[in-house]
Amino acid sequence: MTAPLLIALIAALGAGTVTLLGWPAVRLLRRRSLVLSLFAVAVASVLAMTAGTLAVAQAMFLSHHDLGVVITVTCVAAVFSIGTAALLGRQVVAGSRALALAARTVGSAAGFAAPTGPLGAELAELSAELAATSARLAESRERERALESSRRELVAWISHDLRTPLAGLRAMAEALEDGVAEDPARYHARIGTEVDRLAGMVDDLFELSRIQAGALGLRPARVSVYDLVGDALAGAHPLARERGVRLQGERVEQAPVEVDGREITRVLGNLLVNAIRATPADGVVEVAARWEAAEVVLSVTDGCGGIPEADLPRVFETGWRGGSARTPREGTGGAGLGLAIVRGIVEAHAGRATVRNVAGGCCFEIALPAAPVVPG
Repeated sequence: MTAPLLIALIAALGAGTVTLLGWPAVRLLRRRSLVLSLFAVAVASVLAMTAGTLAVAQAMFLSHHDLGVVITVTCVAAVFSIGTAALLGRQVVAGSRALALAARTVGSAAGFAAPTGPLGAELAELSAELAATSARLAESRERERALESSRRELVAWISHDLRTPLAGLRAMAEALEDGVAEDPARYHARIGTEVDRLAGMVDDLFELSRIQAGALGLRPARVSVYDLVGDALAGAHPLARERGVRLQGERVEQAPVEVDGREITRVLGNLLVNAIRATPADGVVEVAARWEAAEVVLSVTDGCGGIPEADLPRVFETGWRGGSARTPREGTGGAGLGLAIVRGIVEAHAGRATVRNVAGGCCFEIALPAAPVVPG
C-alpha cells in the first residue's frame, strides 16, 4: 500500500471515529436551539479534522518535539475554529430572533416591521416573503371591510326597496277588497307592475348569489358580437322609445367570441338599461364593438353627464347606486345589483369590465377574449 493511501486511510479512520461518536449529539440537538445545533456541527467537524490530523501525525513516527508542535498547532486551530463557529452561530440566532419578533407584526394595522439589523441571504428572503404576506393580508382585510360595508348597505337598500312596493301592494289589495277602488283595472295593472319589479329584484339577487358562489354554469359557444349587440338593442328598444332616447349601434365589428350568449346578452342588456335611464330625453346611447389585440371590446356610451371621479372605483360594487338617493325612480326597479352582475358574468368569461368618463357622459366597456379565427 502506498504511503499517501495509507495516510488517507489513517486520517479517515480517525475522523470517522469522531464523526460517529458526535453524530448522536447532533441528532439530539437538532430540535433544540439553532445556535446549539450549529455549534455541535462545528465542534464535530473540527474534532474530526483534529483526530484525523493527530492520527496521521502519530503514525508518521515523528519525534516528541515535532509531534508536540503538530498537536499544539492543531489544538489552537481547533479552538479558534470552534470560537469562530460560536460567534457566527450567535449572529445567526440574533437575526433569527429579530425576524421572529418582526413576524409578530404580520397582519397588524401598522404592517410588517422588518428587522433593522443585517440578515443572512436566507433570512432576508424570508423577511421579504413575510413583508409580501403582510401586504396581501392588509389588502384582503381591506377588501373584506369594503365587502362587509357593501353588504350592509345592500341589506338596508333592499329592505327599503321591498318595503315600499309591499306597502303599496297591501294598500291596493285592501282597496280592491273593500271595494273602494275607483278604477280597479288601473289598480290591477299597478299591482302587476310592482310584482314584476319585485320579481326582477329576486332574480337579480339569485343571479348575484350564483356568481359569488362560483355556481354560474356557462355554456360557451362561438358567436359574433354583431348578433349579441343586435339582440341587446332589440330588447332595450321599447324602454328607449318610452324615454325618448335614441339607440345607435353602427360601429359594431363582426368579431367572433366564444361566450355564453344568454349571459353576455344579459350583460349588454343591463348596461343598456342603466344607460337609457341615466340619459335625458333626446339623448343618445351608443353601442360599439372593436378588435383590440387578442380581445374584443364592447362599449356602451351614455349621456348621463359623467360620474364623479371618486365614485368610479365603486361603480361595479354590489349595491352601488351613485348618489345619496336610496329609492329608485318610479319604474326603474333594481337594487343596485345590475353592474355587480355585469362584472361577475364578464369575469366568469375571463374578461374584465371597466368604466370611464367621456364628453357628456360615461363609457362602460367589457373586454372578452377573442375566439380563434377559423381559417377558410
